[in-house]
Amino acid sequence: MKITKQEVLHVANLARLDVDKVLIDKFAGQIGTILEYVDTLKSVDTQGVTPTSHAIFLTNAFREDEEKQSIDCDSALSNAPEKEDGNFIVPKVII
Repeated sequence: MKITKQEVLHVANLARLDVDKVLIDKFAGQIGTILEYVDTLKSVDTQGVTPTSHAIFLTNAFREDEEKQSIDCDSALSNAPEKEDGNFIVPKVII
């Protein structure tokens, strides 16, 4: 599928991309090649194949929630490089 310079510029404008004018021909060729490849997928026989939302059938890999005793303040702060009044001391992040 042949893509024109104007189509590349139009899509770049929609995506708010600043495209180097020197590379427009290169991008048009690359996009055209990609679209030609995608077009070849139309020839694949998908009769009888059920549509899926994911290529791999996955099941929930999470463990069941278990109620546990929370860690006490002293244990949580035991390896802290800096602490004060039961709190972690961290560097200021907002200037």
